Amino acid sequence: MYCGNVECGKFLHPSEHIKDADTEIAYAVCDGNDCFQATCYTCKSLLAEGIQEHVCQVAENEKKFKETVDEKGYKECFVCGRTVELAEACNHITCECGNSFCYVCGKGWTGICRDRATYFVGELLKCQKNNAAAGFSAGYLSGFPESEFVKLENGTLSNGNVPYYAVGDANSKTVLLALAGWVDKRTGKMSYDQMQKIMQTEFGGMNEVLADIYHQTGDKKWLTAAQRFDHAAVFDPLASSQDKLDGLHANTQVPKWIGAAREYKATGTSRYADIARNGWQFTINAHSYTIGGNSQAEHFHAPNEITAWLKEDTAEGCNTYNMLKLTRELFTMNPTDTSYFDFYERALINHMLGQQDPSTDHGHITYFTSLNPGGRRGLGPAWGGGTWSTDYDSHWCCQGTGIETNTKMQDSIYFYDDSSLYVNLFTPSKLNWKPRNVTVVQSTTFPASDTTKLAVTGTGEWAMKIRIPSWTSNATIAVNGATQSITATPGSYATLPRTWATGDVVTIKLPMKLRVIPANDNKSVAALVFGPSVLCGNYGSSTLTANPKLDLGSVKRNGTSGLTFAGTADGKAVNIGPFYEAQGFNYAVYWAVSGALPA
Repeated sequence: MYCGNVECGKFLHPSEHIKDADTEIAYAVCDGNDCFQATCYTCKSLLAEGIQEHVCQVAENEKKFKETVDEKGYKECFVCGRTVELAEACNHITCECGNSFCYVCGKGWTGICRDRATYFVGELLKCQKNNAAAGFSAGYLSGFPESEFVKLENGTLSNGNVPYYAVGDANSKTVLLALAGWVDKRTGKMSYDQMQKIMQTEFGGMNEVLADIYHQTGDKKWLTAAQRFDHAAVFDPLASSQDKLDGLHANTQVPKWIGAAREYKATGTSRYADIARNGWQFTINAHSYTIGGNSQAEHFHAPNEITAWLKEDTAEGCNTYNMLKLTRELFTMNPTDTSYFDFYERALINHMLGQQDPSTDHGHITYFTSLNPGGRRGLGPAWGGGTWSTDYDSHWCCQGTGIETNTKMQDSIYFYDDSSLYVNLFTPSKLNWKPRNVTVVQSTTFPASDTTKLAVTGTGEWAMKIRIPSWTSNATIAVNGATQSITATPGSYATLPRTWATGDVVTIKLPMKLRVIPANDNKSVAALVFGPSVLCGNYGSSTLTANPKLDLGSVKRNGTSGLTFAGTADGKAVNIGPFYEAQGFNYAVYWAVSGALPA
């Protein structure tokens, strides 16, 4: 707040504010320039008539401003009171007055905002401590009453609930181990056949969570508990390299495969690795759409059946979220295989980036990504209203994973081992490689452009391993402007060994071109792709009843940069652009293609 005397205007620090006990008026007395006048904190006017006589009148524009602040959820600096809007980036706010605070809790910045998480954990712990009084078993913690688990075990659960899927852990060892103990005690009483029957109901990643607890504690009882969730009906065919996914609920299966990967890392048993790898391979090669998503109406269909299932309810968001988790796990088991991050890039760019509605302040999520002719983003499950998610009337699984996806953009760009830094994704980012005291800053507009630069700060001898995507050709790598004589074969990691110095800049150029990716079951139906980006036709509000007939020879890029194209489909001109930006209009992703792309 500033002094209300226009001839003074001195900043009045909050520590100088006084609250009158009788009138509850907050004010501050200015001691600058012999001013000594009192200013009301609420209306910012001078207390010319004294505190007792002051009538606080907020100016009309101030009222409107405060209404806007309340409506938009803007925050005030906890020191100077300035109003702050968070337009982008993280919740760490640095005010013009020089003080830093958290945009979420409003308190001074301490490095990370833990207050809300600490509160949540404390409340969960209270729930667990009250279990005996509430009639629940020790350690129990769920959004469902414990009786739902009894019904599940007895085979009488018929309301569509998935109790184990909704069991979660908090960032607290006490709460986590108590809940895991409850799971161990309950499942430990079940026979093998009972557990296999229970697993016919979706149970999320229980084997993954319990295997992780084993990794963290070294206590083998958690590994034993994890292995109780090995679903034989799904694991046995995959272990034998058989694709038996037809008819299965897709997102029920992928978390099991993630768990299998974690169990492999816990035991070294190759069968678990085979299960995870085969599940991944079958899904991306025989059950996925060009955008990287899979499933229709949440289910897998027969291998390679694509065109029959180009419906409104394709590509559930959770499935791809979990496929990215599985991809990350498998990469760490074989970091020389670029197919993992070729898929990761494809699914992240073409499916997950477009899953959130950019036109809303609250970033609503689409459950399905429609791939029918004339589809449009913003479709929820049939039982959830069939629209984008909402603030209060829906909370689907895809809202949780969709929001989490946007907090994990950084988690797989780089990996490292004792001698190398892996560059997997081409994303603007800053890496603090603490073990080597090295910083790498990546600058790029990829995938809108084909070039990325990595600026190195720090010294040392190590190799940079750069993924050369399978979709490129004639890739080049330069250091400080000098092209390097290293192998950059598509579908491999180019190895750049060097004694690094501060100021070194690596420039990677990955030429892009138009290509078509045919549907597995019909080569005359295909998607149009440029580099890693799936393209789509913009059909505005027009209704389509079939895949448009695209003359491939008519497709031309608008200029020499960017991702806008034009072509002719069904004899009419159509604008074509990146699918990840397709919002607010009807689109076509798959085309009935004829002819050949321009050379």
